[in-house]
Amino acid sequence: MSRTADHAQQIDRLSSAPAAEPSPFAAFGMPGLGAPSPAPDPQPILELTGQEREDELDSLTDWVDDFLLPTYGAEVTTAAPWCLRWQEHDDVVAWLHALWLSYQQHREPDAGLAGMLVWHRDCLLHAMAAVRAPGGPLSACMTSPDRPAHRLLASPPSSARTTSARSGKDEEPEDDGSESVT
Repeated sequence: MSRTADHAQQIDRLSSAPAAEPSPFAAFGMPGLGAPSPAPDPQPILELTGQEREDELDSLTDWVDDFLLPTYGAEVTTAAPWCLRWQEHDDVVAWLHALWLSYQQHREPDAGLAGMLVWHRDCLLHAMAAVRAPGGPLSACMTSPDRPAHRLLASPPSSARTTSARSGKDEEPEDDGSESVT
């Protein structure tokens, strides 16, 4: 029995993560040589509120205005619209914030030598195509630099199920004359 207990303790010790030992250089205050500090959990910008959201939007705006647009913001055309008030388009803010977070991740050394290539291929191209698509969220805004414009497009209405749940009665969807196939 004693031997079995010893084996169980040995298995537990071997299967657990090793205890983090303090760096011998931590006392010297040398950056990067102590235990790494945990990275903050990024939160989608649309889930932030108040001053936290404003601060994040200010930082995002700086990145978009100082880096993204000068580098990757091709000419404004009907095929690639833009909006000088893009911060008022929640969907555009969400796309650009996700792009910015992924940029920060892919430029870190642990992303490897191909980190930025992966960002270009997997993140930048897709996000910019979605944001600046001719039928995308900015399609009612500026399509020519000579004609600045801004217009928020209306969102689709709530589904019939949601509408009936809010009103508290079972409503049948209106018959539009089309036949459904089951």
